Amino acid sequence: MDVVSDVLRVAGVRGTLGACVEAGGRWAVAGEDSSAAGLHAITAGEAWLTRAGHPPLRLGTGDVVVLEAGVPYVLGDAPGSPVTACDPVELARVQRTGEAVRFGTSAPDTRIVTIAYDCDRTVRTQLLFALPELMHVRGGTGADSLDDTVRMLGRELTHPQIASTTVLACLVDIALIQVLRAWLPARAGERRGTWLGMMGDPLVHRALQHLHADPARQWTTQTLAATVAASRSTLTRRFSAAVGLAPAAYLTRWRLDLAADRLRTTDQPVESIAAAVGYHSAPAFSRAFARSHGAPPSRYRTTHRPSRAGG
Repeated sequence: MDVVSDVLRVAGVRGTLGACVEAGGRWAVAGEDSSAAGLHAITAGEAWLTRAGHPPLRLGTGDVVVLEAGVPYVLGDAPGSPVTACDPVELARVQRTGEAVRFGTSAPDTRIVTIAYDCDRTVRTQLLFALPELMHVRGGTGADSLDDTVRMLGRELTHPQIASTTVLACLVDIALIQVLRAWLPARAGERRGTWLGMMGDPLVHRALQHLHADPARQWTTQTLAATVAASRSTLTRRFSAAVGLAPAAYLTRWRLDLAADRLRTTDQPVESIAAAVGYHSAPAFSRAFARSHGAPPSRYRTTHRPSRAGG
């Protein structure tokens, strides 16, 4: 069971290609106060990223940074360069057409691809919300798959071919995974107490794999501990330290997130969904769901079901 893919799917994490920037000479642009996490890949040249309260960060070709939602920043040719305001109408136009946004006082020598990542915010088990304020992966430092993805993004944008839109849509999602693969192995300890903390503890990772593989099973902390060959106290201590929740609390939250996903995306009766996520009593499920998601299942389904074209 790939728990990261499982959480990405249920949380509805989706990437959208944003502005493609071409810049040269003196230039700087301020990042929007976005509700989505933002990825910036330097496909050519270099840039400087500045944030309040942090030293400037030089970004070279192949470098990728991911900033959490709502973090203000400036990208430019050097720290302190005058910021150029973006024309929102022009920005919307070039995003529709796939053209690049141009900045600077001379011919472009820097190219940057920006991607925004958002999710279904009613889901409580989140990966995006567990990310740090900044993740930075340098190009050419052994993250070969990420380097390949950045190069492919640059080629598809610079030299569009048949089905480039489809290729870019796939690369946008792949890019986030490749950043996580490159950044997390050596930094998982920094995420202790969040969902990503499980990557730093093999015992907790195994326990999560079992919970995700069979969420309807009537797990207890004792049976889960036995399954991963640990004592109950050891599992409880390490699980809580890594993830920020006790095993039973995590399982309850995950079951209700799975139920929310089914309510939004299927026509299954509430009773069937309750049983599928481990509740033998539909009323008990409805009470737990209302506490977790702020509405009983039937009302949640009505409110959050995507509209159907022509319906």
